[in-house]
Amino acid sequence: MAKIDRDLSKVIQYMDQELHVKENFDIVCRVIKINEYHCAVYCISGFTNNTILEKLLETIMVQVGKIRPSNMEMFLKEIVPYASAELLDDYETAILQLLSGQSILFVNGFEQGIVMDCRSYPARSVSEPEKDKTLRGSRDGFVETLIFNAALIRRRIRDPKLTIETMQTGRRSMTDIALCYIKDRIDGKMLDTIRKKIQHLDVDALSMNMQSLAECLYPYKWYNPFPKFKFTERPDTAAASILEGNLVLLVDNSPSAMVLPSSVFDIIEEADDYYFPPITGTYLRFSRLLISMFTLWITPVWLLLIQNPQWIPPWLEFIKVKEVIHVPLILQLLLLELAIDGLRLAAVNTPTMLTTPLSVMAALVLGEFSVKSGWFNSEPLLYMAFVSVANYTQSSFEFGYAVKFMRIITLILTAALNLWGFVIGQIITVLAICTNKTITGHSYLYPLFPFSWKSIKRRLFRVRLRHGEK
Repeated sequence: MAKIDRDLSKVIQYMDQELHVKENFDIVCRVIKINEYHCAVYCISGFTNNTILEKLLETIMVQVGKIRPSNMEMFLKEIVPYASAELLDDYETAILQLLSGQSILFVNGFEQGIVMDCRSYPARSVSEPEKDKTLRGSRDGFVETLIFNAALIRRRIRDPKLTIETMQTGRRSMTDIALCYIKDRIDGKMLDTIRKKIQHLDVDALSMNMQSLAECLYPYKWYNPFPKFKFTERPDTAAASILEGNLVLLVDNSPSAMVLPSSVFDIIEEADDYYFPPITGTYLRFSRLLISMFTLWITPVWLLLIQNPQWIPPWLEFIKVKEVIHVPLILQLLLLELAIDGLRLAAVNTPTMLTTPLSVMAALVLGEFSVKSGWFNSEPLLYMAFVSVANYTQSSFEFGYAVKFMRIITLILTAALNLWGFVIGQIITVLAICTNKTITGHSYLYPLFPFSWKSIKRRLFRVRLRHGEK
């Protein structure tokens, strides 16, 4: 690393050349004179709180008139009255800190610089996230600014053993990543493994933030759709996971946190399970689990029974298709699967003022008009409507799409091979879940496999923890 030169003119020449100050309008270089000291201040205008920086420079000017520092350590200790200030020795560190939003002060005649944290990041309010909503509980959520997200967790856990360790990865992006854990509860082996993986990431940039990091940490078995990580935009959920001994990763510019390790029981948990009394929380858990099973089975089982009408008992005769079938049922179901995703994507990109009229139009087209036209029968529409609404009982988009892919595979196999196709589809689903592993290599179905009654009881039922239990 190149050391900072004593000659300020050489320092300015090097910094201007590396940072292209003349071409970048937002990188500011201000050369000033404080008594007999010639100084240069570098900052990025969009990241800097001008009021703090101006007050800081005013105080430095007053102090230099009283004290004549002989070295940079003395300058920092007696001249700079700011807590978030430290020395730096080389140009690479200075450039990295500057691009991170901090201000750098160089003084002629000294071989060190002073980095001052006068950052003021552009950020939105910590409002409740759109996806992870709760009926009762906190209404704040993570934002795209890492320091704010860390503060939201620190506010909830006032434990001196809470550690928020920062790292950087990406050759060009140098993205900040924070590892949040409690020292006496985290699995040290897992922590070392994750830390080494992040340190040795060979990636140009984390362009997709959290998703890019997830794919770099777990690049294997991409064909298995079931999620390997739990993502949350709720600080209370992240804090609870840390208290349980998990590791939480925060990535700058990402409004979500990644919880490690994550089993399938971790992924299907929600904050509402804990914000209500035990009996209500237990009911919500079982309801969500049963509804997820229904979304996986309802259309394949219905298709199987329609293909084998002799299996339908008399009390279920009403499930038979009443109208004339113009389009094969399997094709209807697959078209509806695609249409629902198309409507979901359209809703994301539809301007707010047009959402209501377009929703009404879509309901009419996919409802009454599609049945009258002969493209669809009313029964497939009913069951797919239930599936599309029931998918939103899970907060994890990844888990919902994994169930969707397994359902489509089972539908195709059932249409092709009848009962054996349905059985093969269920076997594929079970194998996809059982062969999935957490990032630490443990079972995705823990505590169901390996079986632990104490742990599974806590996963399925709301129970009171004894003092000292995690």
